[in-house]
Parts: sequence; structure tokens; C-alpha cells
Amino acid sequence: MTGILIGTASWTDKTLIDCGRFYPKDARSAEAKLRYYATQFPIVEVDSSYYGMPSPANAQLWAQRTPDDFVFNVKAFRLFTGHQTSPLVLHKDIQQALGPGVPAMLYYKDVPSEIRDELWRRFSEALEPLRQAGKLGAVHFQFAPWLLRNREGRSHVEECVSRMEGHLLSVEFRNQTWFDAANADQTIAFERALGVVHTIVDGPQGFANCVPCVWEVTHPELALLRLHGRNQETWNVKSSASSSRFNYAYSQEELAALKPQILKVARKARKVHVIFNTNYQDQGQAAARLMRQVLG
Repeated sequence: MTGILIGTASWTDKTLIDCGRFYPKDARSAEAKLRYYATQFPIVEVDSSYYGMPSPANAQLWAQRTPDDFVFNVKAFRLFTGHQTSPLVLHKDIQQALGPGVPAMLYYKDVPSEIRDELWRRFSEALEPLRQAGKLGAVHFQFAPWLLRNREGRSHVEECVSRMEGHLLSVEFRNQTWFDAANADQTIAFERALGVVHTIVDGPQGFANCVPCVWEVTHPELALLRLHGRNQETWNVKSSASSSRFNYAYSQEELAALKPQILKVARKARKVHVIFNTNYQDQGQAAARLMRQVLG
């Protein structure tokens, strides 16, 4: 079991802090919250890096405030994964370099190649303090729901892998074309050929932007299970807070049903990361603790 790390996506979600059930009352500062979180779990997924480019200074602080064996998985910046991105979240000099007449939302293909190069460089630079400290786990690419399994989609994934050479990458698809009956085996083979970690997804089913739970290991170093909850009613509801989509409390029975498969993939990879993305209030932390009990 020592190779199985259990944690949550984010440690600073507003609903988590506001609910008042996870952090002690004296854990008021960002430093105190991270230090406390690291006493409860050995791993966390950095989600803020999806919404805005991370900084080396913050990564250095994260490394300093956590134990030597603590692990950070870091989500890739949204522009890289094909999501619409406001120019306002980019660095000021990048905004200026884009010039006038920039659309309200940018996509990867809209950005000039030299600016893309610089954004990739800055993203890698921001990860370096964690890597130097031996605390960087996987860089997680959760691709946009409209990234199809076609030539263009595969080419974009290949570019991301090439840009992040030297890092351990995990990939998560959000379009059913990657894992429908005709393509599932080819997608797993594609991931193995690229040397990336396949993300085992537990989430709602029956939507075009959902994929089935495929228990495969594509990299000897790591198997990754991300649990999004099973709330079909909120999955595609637009809200000001993304955490409301993942409003779901896993039961002990549901988690126990996953145990045999988790142990199975643990025999095929050196490490297993189990990340709860049910980040509404303290549901993720409660589920992570429950999963720890289930796994013994």
C-alpha cells in the first residue's frame, strides 16, 4: 500500500474553506493551510495552474512548506489543453505582445507561434522548483471536451508531449470518441507509444463529454485514478463555481467496489495516485480519508 498515494484536487477551493470542516480555525494563511493539508495527505493536485500560468515563486513556496516526500501533480494551463482562455490571465507583457484587436477568448491556434513558445517556456520554468525539490509528480493534461480522436486531436496531444519533454505527463480525455468501442484499444496504444500516463476516470456516464472507466496502465512509473463524482444532474450545468459540478459524496460501498481494480493496477505501476476531484466543500477530503480506510 505504500505505493498508493491518496489526495485531492486543490486545497484552497472557496467552498472548502467556507464550510469550516477541514481546516483548523487557526489555519488562516495560505501557508498554514498547505502545511496542515500536508499533515493529512501525501499528495495534492494543483488546479490553479489550469486557470492561470503558475509562477516559480509560488512553486518554491509550495516546496518549502511541505514535507520532503510530499508530491504535487500540476494541471496544465488551459490554453495548452485546447480550452478557451481569456487574454487577461496571461502575463502583462504577453498581452502587450498580442497587440490590439485580440478576441475576448483565445484558443491555442489563435496564438502566434513565438508567443506559444514563450508560454511553454514559462510553464516549464514555473514547475522547476518542484522538480528540483523532487516533489513534482505528474503534469496533468485534461483536454477540452471538443478535442476529438482524429488526426488534429492526436497531433495536438503529440505536440504537448513534445513540448514537455523530460516531464512525466498524464492525459485525460473528455470526449467519448477516444474510448468508444471502435477506438478504446487504439487510444491505449497511442498513450503507451507516447509514454504518457493514462488517466482512469470515475465520473458520470451517458454524456458526449464523458469517458468510461478504463483500468489500464500505460506507464510503468505511475497509474492515475481521478474521481469526479457521479452527479449526472450537475455535470453539464454552467455555474460560477466549478466545484458545484462535482458535488458528490462517495459512499464506502462505492469506494470498496473500486478497491480490487486499484490493487490490480498497483501491481503494474510503481506508484498509484488516487485524486478526488469532488472539490465541493470538504467532500473530496472526506472521500480521500474514507478511501484510505477502505484500502487499509
